[in-house]
Amino acid sequence: MLVLTRKQSETIHIGDDVVIKVIQTGRGSIKIGIEAPTAVRILRGEVVEAAEDAGSSPAQPSTRIAPPTMPANKAGKHVHAGAV
Repeated sequence: MLVLTRKQSETIHIGDDVVIKVIQTGRGSIKIGIEAPTAVRILRGEVVEAAEDAGSSPAQPSTRIAPPTMPANKAGKHVHAGAV
């Protein structure tokens, strides 16, 4: 596991398509933003664990197609909100 220390507004790049940015820091928590292609599924850990407990697999693509919740940024990537 790679462990990094980041300050507010600093970023982490994963490959060529994923950027994680520290939005806000506070007592015992941080807020991060994730920019990734729409094909990259981003889930909070508790969502994955709940699906595993229920016997389903959240890592598999859904057959239901929903419009993105946030518009694409200038680079054509969608900003995922609330899936952190």
